[in-house]
Amino acid sequence: MAIRLGLGLPQMRQYDIGRDVPDVARAAEETGYESLWVFERVLFPEPATQGLYNIPGLPWPDDYRSVADPLVTLALAVTATRRARLGTSVLVAPLHVPFQLARTLASLDAASGGRVVAGLGSGWSLDEYAAAAVAPFEQRGKVLDEVIDVCRAVWGPDPVEYEGALTTVAPSVVGPKPKGPLPILLPAGSPRALRRLVDRADGWMPVGMGAEALAEQWRQLQELAAERGRTEPVQSVLRVNTQHTGKNYEGADRRPFQGSVAQIVEDLHAHAAVGVQEILIDLQGQARDAAELKDLAAEVYAAARAAGV
Repeated sequence: MAIRLGLGLPQMRQYDIGRDVPDVARAAEETGYESLWVFERVLFPEPATQGLYNIPGLPWPDDYRSVADPLVTLALAVTATRRARLGTSVLVAPLHVPFQLARTLASLDAASGGRVVAGLGSGWSLDEYAAAAVAPFEQRGKVLDEVIDVCRAVWGPDPVEYEGALTTVAPSVVGPKPKGPLPILLPAGSPRALRRLVDRADGWMPVGMGAEALAEQWRQLQELAAERGRTEPVQSVLRVNTQHTGKNYEGADRRPFQGSVAQIVEDLHAHAAVGVQEILIDLQGQARDAAELKDLAAEVYAAARAAGV
């Protein structure tokens, strides 16, 4: 059975969000993409005092100067599609009030007929935390835990009751409920994050940084799951951020998913062989407008399927 393929929805400044999100979502579903995804960036610090992903000296991409709200973007995609799953990769959980986030995700799931996937993370940008977080950066792990707890409570049976550091819910009826089980997926970049994933989440959201590295991460995750007695299978969605150049990228320093469509598909094939269930392909940064994004997405999808991905 072929691996599931998903597409990143257009959120960047070159797109007309109200027009292009439904258009691209509809076209992607018709092409065959089985899921549609959004990511979260809330600001672009200028000058940036912290490198991208907290890597010293790594510049923020210019595309991040304007990124549409992920939950608004998903709402625009709901009524334009019928089958595709609608996911977040990822929401920076501590930038959201836990109870309100749980209700919004439940409402989106109910509106879509049970198609939402909640990818949550703890974030890395100190500037975003200063502007929008509900607690200091140093407490991000605890806030992520509370967001997970509140979501499980709000999505569960009434009466909902919860007491935490940020959230108090007196016994209450809280609706609408998700249409079905609403999975929570997490990245895992540290031993503590791996344990959280194994113990508390439905699945894993790694980033495609090379097939060998992915295979090693997958092995560690499976070993930890066995050690901690997890019996439920771990869902997996790999996120790949492409750099499509339109021609073959020559040189040994080529990064994964950089170059021509053929090279991107080659990398998709190598990463799929590791055993992940689904790959999210984000192409929006390489397109000038929605028409170009739709054409590129269709080309990549056809080439991937023809190559057996």
